[in-house]
Amino acid sequence: MLTLLKIRNLALVDELVWEPEAGFLSITGETGAGKSVIMGGISLLMGERADKGRIRSGESQCTLEAAFHLNNTVHIDALLEEAGIPPCEDGELLLRRTITATGNRQFINNAAVTLQLLRKVAGGLVDMHHPEAHRSLTSQERQLDLLDAYAENVQTLAAYQVAYRAWLDARAAYRELQENEMANERELDFLRHQVQEIEDAAFTADEVSGLEAGWQRARNASRLRDTALPMAHLLDGDDNSILNRMRQLVRLGRELERLDADTAKWLAPMEGLVDELNDLSANIEDYVDNLSSDPQELARLEERISLLDTLKRKYGADFEAIQEHLIACREKLDAIDNREEKLAELAETERARKAELKVAAAALTTSRKKAAPKLQDAFLEHARQLGFRQSLFEVALTTLDEPGPHGAEAVDFLFGPNPGEPLKALRLIASSGELARVMLALKSALAGQDDTPLLVFDEIDANVGGEIARAVGLKMRELGQEHQVIAITHFPQVAALANHHYLISKGLSDGRTVSRLNEVAGNERISELMRMLGTGGPTAEAHARGLLLD
Repeated sequence: MLTLLKIRNLALVDELVWEPEAGFLSITGETGAGKSVIMGGISLLMGERADKGRIRSGESQCTLEAAFHLNNTVHIDALLEEAGIPPCEDGELLLRRTITATGNRQFINNAAVTLQLLRKVAGGLVDMHHPEAHRSLTSQERQLDLLDAYAENVQTLAAYQVAYRAWLDARAAYRELQENEMANERELDFLRHQVQEIEDAAFTADEVSGLEAGWQRARNASRLRDTALPMAHLLDGDDNSILNRMRQLVRLGRELERLDADTAKWLAPMEGLVDELNDLSANIEDYVDNLSSDPQELARLEERISLLDTLKRKYGADFEAIQEHLIACREKLDAIDNREEKLAELAETERARKAELKVAAAALTTSRKKAAPKLQDAFLEHARQLGFRQSLFEVALTTLDEPGPHGAEAVDFLFGPNPGEPLKALRLIASSGELARVMLALKSALAGQDDTPLLVFDEIDANVGGEIARAVGLKMRELGQEHQVIAITHFPQVAALANHHYLISKGLSDGRTVSRLNEVAGNERISELMRMLGTGGPTAEAHARGLLLD
């Protein structure tokens, strides 16, 4: 229940501190006294969009605070823990909101939170009802929510929605592959072309690494030969060549070493030099022999280089990138080539998910069909207490052509307030007074399943007569046994039935208009009821006292 409400600088309220009691509470006051401020303050704490124009004139900010004492905080604590917010202590939940001309801030348990989180947490704490809101009852989706609440379908509906999302995902995957088949054919041809082009080129890492150098050698073969042959001749071309001179030098060195052994240590490298020069000469000869000036070989190398450059432009900056592209294309080809197998696999998955959905939908349908007549009876019991003495009510379920996000059927609440008249869908009922009582009857029927701690009714007794207003008040008092109920009303028949009666009044403070909220009891309450009755004197007083139950 709501244990504390603080409002500062909202509209006419400079400062309001209210510690509401449990049960059924009524708030009354003259028109313009500020009754709507209570509704507005609670709405803002629930996350309603804040308008800076609601800040009290001359003030820079408006602040709102609420404290709730909750019997079960498991769900809220889970939301808070996920957001890194301290949990409720001893069942106490604190909400606070500050509204300024430049921005707003909101807090839960004294920790700053997003407006989205405030709405998520506060949305389950308060159920607001006002004349304009009754039209939500005409929504078939809202009616289905009410039926599920009565049937206690939280887990059954959750299981269905999991199965429904799984089926949607499976169906979407199957249809995407199926619808893209023509596109896949085009992609298949293109991928095959790319793979064929790279594979036909048949480049290897070794070929690519020597291709440029080979082309340069073939291109310059004549110049290279003209340079290498004189080198070979100098080394070993005639008797005056470097190698013949070195061989003579080695023979002389051996003779010197024979005559003086100490010369061996510095003569020894000469034989090694001869061996190296022999190797050099042989390498030059091999090099010259392998030089090709064949125009066809040069053309072949030029063609290979041109082909490699083409592949680089298309598929990657170097040989490694081209190979990576080839691998990726092969993988895509494999996936597309196997699309029939994949399509069959996805179709089977969709069939399996559809079968699971059918089971989940059947469980939900069974529960709804079982609950529907019970809800009808419960509604009629309360509706007849609210003046619909010969009314008829039916929860009509219609099977959908295809399962939807809320189940395999749609619901329509059909109501016949007058005997002899056919049942009509609630959306065809124009009277806001009738809709208000229908809503109250439904709320009463759902009282045992609805765990919302606070119900706020803002003048839902409008457009009803005095006798019906008393029935409305009795029904609210009955709801007050399961919930904390706040009713903002102009009807003395409703206010008199509240467990606690609060009067909001308007006055002057330091030359400014302010609103005040105070509980009235005893003679003060009688005086307020007489004001609401619009008369005075002993008869009016007796009438007012007669309206009270205790």
